Amino acid sequence: MSDFADERDALLVLNALPNIGPITLNRLLAELGGDAREVFSAGTQRLQSVKGVGPAIAGTIAAWREHFDLERERQKMAASGATFLVQGDDEYPKLLKEIHDPPIGLYRKGPYDFAHPCIAVVGSRRTTLYGQSVAKKLGEDLARLGFCVVSGLARGIDTAAHEGALLAGGKTAAVVGCGIDIVYPPENLELYRRIEEAGAILSEFPFGRRADRQSFPMRNRVVAGICDATVVVETDVNGGSMITARFAGEQGRLVFAVPGRIDQSSSKGCHQLIRDGAILFTSVDDILEELSYLNGLRPQAIPEKPPYTAGPNIGELTDEEATIFNCFEAGEIVDVDTLARRTSMPACQIASTLMILELKRLVAKRADGRFEAVRA
Repeated sequence: MSDFADERDALLVLNALPNIGPITLNRLLAELGGDAREVFSAGTQRLQSVKGVGPAIAGTIAAWREHFDLERERQKMAASGATFLVQGDDEYPKLLKEIHDPPIGLYRKGPYDFAHPCIAVVGSRRTTLYGQSVAKKLGEDLARLGFCVVSGLARGIDTAAHEGALLAGGKTAAVVGCGIDIVYPPENLELYRRIEEAGAILSEFPFGRRADRQSFPMRNRVVAGICDATVVVETDVNGGSMITARFAGEQGRLVFAVPGRIDQSSSKGCHQLIRDGAILFTSVDDILEELSYLNGLRPQAIPEKPPYTAGPNIGELTDEEATIFNCFEAGEIVDVDTLARRTSMPACQIASTLMILELKRLVAKRADGRFEAVRA
């Protein structure tokens, strides 16, 4: 007799058990009838007849209660508003089902249902001002055209791409390499909240799982798997974005790379991708052309946000936002360090608050990384 009345619960447990990856999970489901409850009903000998399943994995499945508290996970999901999507759900990203060994389930927070085409924008955490500018504009352009911009919430290029999409009033999704309850890096807490509000946060890892060397490549395959195309903005030859690009190529998806300076290590990965056959990216029209969206097949564009014209209502700002906004003198352009000295607030707090002010169109970020107030 099965331990589970609902197959979704069985999938939730299987997905969370330690040391069992998606290849083994998909193989178990395929060989034991496709219903996750059958995996738990099978004896250890039957489990070990499946390739890749030894005594340790069979023992973990048999004693699953020692490794995972299902009721506690349900409570955490309910408290946080997270759901667990499985491959049979309409909202499970359709393209992700087509990759080799897709996740058997995904935790999701946020309203976006992946009904429209997605484009991944990825790159280095240690990026240049040029890279940030390109990623932000690309995120904004894609979102305005109706695409969902997918990235990994990391510092650098990921953050810039998400911010660009939000500035356009479009959709963006962050695939994280940790439990969906963990914000990493922590300074992106406000960005996480904005994405959750307007798009989606996705993770294939259970609550409480910390990011590690194994989880990031797994995250990268999901980023590539959700999307019709992946654009690499800046990366060195050993960067994680090279892994994302490789996954995209293996999955039969388009790979674009942004050229950069020949003397900059952050461009070497992109240049190698171009040599290896990636499409040279110069503008969003390159993506539209390759996806055959130039002939009216593109997703429905969203209305452009009207330019900000009215002066800010300081009464509508939080104390932190008002403090930072009032530090700007007329026509002044300042960096985060300067604002931190003036306010005695931590630089990470300044950065997250500036992003909120930027989304409210009260400050503007320049290409050199500095900020200026937007006044009537």
